[in-house]
Amino acid sequence: MSTLLVNGQPLPLDKDGYLQHLDDWSDAAAEALAQQEGLHLTPEHWEILLLLREFYGEFQLSPANRPLIKYVALRLGAEKGSSLHLNLLFKGTPAKLAAKLAGLPKPTNCL
Repeated sequence: MSTLLVNGQPLPLDKDGYLQHLDDWSDAAAEALAQQEGLHLTPEHWEILLLLREFYGEFQLSPANRPLIKYVALRLGAEKGSSLHLNLLFKGTPAKLAAKLAGLPKPTNCL
């Protein structure tokens, strides 16, 4: 089992690099996970990550690409809720990578 060091605290990760415990997530954890992925989080990233956490709170699951795009479009408008926009932000794997950075479980139907 691997861990992510955040503010001197080791946080357990699952075999795919996702946080094992939802409560371990923080802004610092998101930044550390993003750094591992070679990403610098911008306000646009944060907007999606916080929205994803709302989605998880409402539905108790991490959305796959299509529901993610639909939810973002519904909440933030069509421009931000487009597959192109989300693919550019999250390196072509928005559902998987955004869920990871938001401290959520891996979407069940993502390989």
